[in-house]
Order: sequence, then structure tokens, then C-alpha cells
Amino acid sequence: MSRIVSSEVVRIYKGVHTWTGVIAGLALFIAFYAGAITVFEGPLSRWTAEGEPPQSIPIDRAERLIERVLAERPDAQAEFRLHLTGPERDRVYLAWQEGRKAATQWTAILDAEGAPVVAERPTKGAADLVDHVHRTAALPGGLEFGTTVMGLVSALYVIALVSGLIVWLPSAGKDLLALRLGRGVKRKWLDAHNLVGIASLPFHLAIALTAVVFGLHDSIYAGLDRIVYQGQMRPLMQASNPFAVAKPDARPAAMLPPSELIERVRTLEPGLRPLKLQYRRAGTRGASLVVWGEDRRHLVRLMGFTVMSPVSGEILDTQYLPGHQGLWSRIVSVFFALHFGTFGGEPVRWGYFVLGLAGTFLFYSGNLLWIESRRRSLARARDGSGEHIAQRRDTRIMAALTVGVGLGCIGGLSLAIALGKLLHGQVTHPGPWLWLGYYALFLGSVIWALRLGAARAAAPLLLVSAMATLCIPLASLLIAQVPLSQLFVRSGDAVVAVDAVALCAALGLLWMAWLARRRARKGATDSVWSLSEPSPLQPNPTAIHQHRESIHGQ
Repeated sequence: MSRIVSSEVVRIYKGVHTWTGVIAGLALFIAFYAGAITVFEGPLSRWTAEGEPPQSIPIDRAERLIERVLAERPDAQAEFRLHLTGPERDRVYLAWQEGRKAATQWTAILDAEGAPVVAERPTKGAADLVDHVHRTAALPGGLEFGTTVMGLVSALYVIALVSGLIVWLPSAGKDLLALRLGRGVKRKWLDAHNLVGIASLPFHLAIALTAVVFGLHDSIYAGLDRIVYQGQMRPLMQASNPFAVAKPDARPAAMLPPSELIERVRTLEPGLRPLKLQYRRAGTRGASLVVWGEDRRHLVRLMGFTVMSPVSGEILDTQYLPGHQGLWSRIVSVFFALHFGTFGGEPVRWGYFVLGLAGTFLFYSGNLLWIESRRRSLARARDGSGEHIAQRRDTRIMAALTVGVGLGCIGGLSLAIALGKLLHGQVTHPGPWLWLGYYALFLGSVIWALRLGAARAAAPLLLVSAMATLCIPLASLLIAQVPLSQLFVRSGDAVVAVDAVALCAALGLLWMAWLARRRARKGATDSVWSLSEPSPLQPNPTAIHQHRESIHGQ
């Protein structure tokens, strides 16, 4: 293999791999850690609101529910959703909000006398925060700016993957699946880095390429519009938009019962399990209905859908209905499914969760390798003189950022999730409080690491992250008001999964805090992980000493 890839090519690509990884690594750590959690966004949402699910009524009362809500709440006419609940999806509740970015939604059912009962519920909870962090790495500037930046980061990610593969190829024969624990610190971390990277390469390529498309789709479409479509792409996209097939017509019109509309969809595609009916311009001739549902036989983002008229029952569009898709919509669905792991059921979701966490190790170990390379370079420069040479400031800063950003993200998300549980139903808009908790712990961790240095900050920050993660099952205990021994017995599957994983994570972080403390005390003294190293904000004492000697020698 070494004959195919020359040493000069390997040297060039090693530099490319190193610097693209260093530049993008911290943002990717945040995106992957949050992304691993978003795989279970549904259970997390149920965990946050555990004990207070929306009330529902039998589906045969849905038509009356729609009539009464539209009569008393005209703000719901523009768009509302009829959610199907229960094991057989035979119960419903109605929900709407003022705009897609609204922090509050309203839900409605009918009481025994047929009057609508409206309740207010927050939309921006812990699961929404985790998803936003995954998409934007919590960068300030809004969702659009953050996703664009992460699209660029993902492009660097693709380059790092390809260049890393080229660097690894010449030694593939002897390094494949190797993990040499007794060959020095750098060799141990390099083997672990390569092992995780090669074993999960298909997953990382799928995530990286789809993330580039998601983050830079506006720029990609703009380029295609100019080069391929000569400025005519927007009309073509509007014509193919499945949500634009129903033409506005404000004249009043009666709508068919939801149960009849669902039956027509099931006749069209028996494998689809309807979950949600999304009405627009309800009560008019131009009304449209999007029937969302799942079909586990096909690759879809979360749900497939078909568009129909709730007035006539006519099917208007099936390009995103599983089993009825064209080539382009199938490609789009595959892109979404590969990125979010929405296929194959629970085994695939847990696999994506583990691979996401393994991805955070990949970026963390990449930074460690860069730091260790700088230490070895200084050791060679020492040339056996026995003099202690402190690490360069850029190395100390990178080590501090690796610790502060990584643990700040872990602890910040854990704290926000716990707050989401505690504040649910207590405040009308919990979103700002959750973000305050996340940013306070994240920024505090980064500042703490930069001020004290990686060695002094690692163990305390691991302890803080462990305590923040332990707050998740403690929040369940506080809300449920049951003994610890009864928590997993009396709770639903979502609570058991979230609390059990959080408890295991907290114990793992405590173990790592012990390892970090031991490493700082007993490790090599010429490492940034040693207590003998100055903090990144302090000047390099060796450099000052050498500068003074040069002055005296003149």
C-alpha cells in the first residue's frame, strides 16, 4: 500500500488532516454530543413532560372539536394540527401556535358538554435546546447563521476524513484494528483514534456529507440556479412544492370528518400509520391537509406524508408518501434518514447514539494527538539537556479549550435537560431559563479552563459535569416524589431510559475525574496535563528565561 501513496503525499495530507481537524474539532464535538442525544428526542420530550401528557378525546369527536375551536379561536384557522394518540391512534387532541417559531402552543379537547377546553403549553423545551445545539453548536446569531457555519465546518470535516484515510492507508496492513497500549502515550492515542475512525468511517462520511447539504443548501441552490438553471430554479421549486398544490380559495366549505380522511389515506397506502393531520386554511374551499405518518418499511426523515383536500378528500400529492416517491424525493428521504438514524427501529437508534459518542472521542483524541506532537517536538529540542521546558502557549490554550469546551458542553446540556424537567409547568416560557443554564455552565467551564490550565481544570470540571448529569435522575425523583428504589418501577419507558443513561454517564464522568486527577499528579512533567505547567493566560517561563539569557549575552 505504501507504494501507492508516496511519503510526500502522506506528509502533505497529514498536515491537511491535522489542521482541518484542529479547526473543526471543537465545534464537531459539540454537534456530535448533542446529536447523540437528539436521536432520542422523542423520549426526552416525554421525559420532560412526564406525568402531564396532553389530554385527548375519541377520534369520533374530532369533527366537532375542529368546528368549536375554529368558531371560538379564529387564530387557529391559518394552521393547526390534529394529533393522533393512544396505542391504536384512535384518540386526538388539537394544537396550534402563532408562527412556527412561537414559544407557546395551545392544545384543545372537548369537555363532557362539548365545550372546548384550551390549555397553553411551551414549545421551546429541553429537547428543542439540544436540537438547536446540535445544528448550530450553540453559536450566537440565530439558527440560519449557525447552520451555515456548521455547514462550512462539516466541509472541513469531509476533508479531514478523506485526508486521514489517505494518511492511514500506507500502514493499513499493520495498523488495522491495532491497539498498542504499551508503546507510549502518542501511539496509544493514535491507535485508538485510528481504530474508532476506520471502524465508523461509513457513518462519519454519511453524517459529514449530509451535514454539508443541510448547512449549505441555500448556497448550493444559488450556485445551481446560476450555473444550471439560468435563474429559473425558484419557479421550478415552487411548482414542485408539495405544500403549494392547493390553491387559496377563501369561500367557506364544509370539511370531511378526520376519520374518513384517514381511511382514504390508508386505502391509498395500507402500510402508513397516520400520526398527525396538519390543516391549513381550514373551513375554506382552498383548505389543504397534510397527513403525516410512519412506515418502517421505507427510509424517511421522521415521517412520510401525503397532501389532500379535506373538503373533497382528493389526494393532491404523494411525492413524499413512502412507497409512492419519485427518484428525487427518495434521495432526499435517504439523506435525512441516514443523518438522523430514523430507520431500523431501536437497534439503529442505539447504534447512532453509540457512534455519536464515539465521534466525540474521535475529535477529542485528535486534539490530544496534536498536543502530544507538540510535546514530543519540544522534548527533541531539549536534546537530553534535562532542562524542563514548558509547553508553548498555543498548545496550552488548545488543551484548555479541549477541556473547557468539551466538558462545558456536556455539563451545560445536562443542566439544561434537568432544568427542563423542573421548570415544566412552573413557568410559561422555560426556553430562556434553559439557555441561561447552558451558557452559564459552558462559558464558565471555558473561562475556568483558560484561567487554570487543562491539568488543574480537568478534574474539577469533570466533577461539575458529573454533578450536572446526576441532576437529571434527581429531577425525576423530585418531580415524582418517590423513593429511588421505586423510580424505575413506577415510571414509563422514557423516564427509565433517560434517567438510567444519565446515571451511567454521571458515574463514568466521576471515574474520568479520578483518572484526570491521577494523571495531573503522576504524569509526565513536560505535559500540558501536568500540574507543573503554567496556565494558558500566563507567559511561558522557559521563553522568558531564554529571552533574558539572550539579552545578557549581547
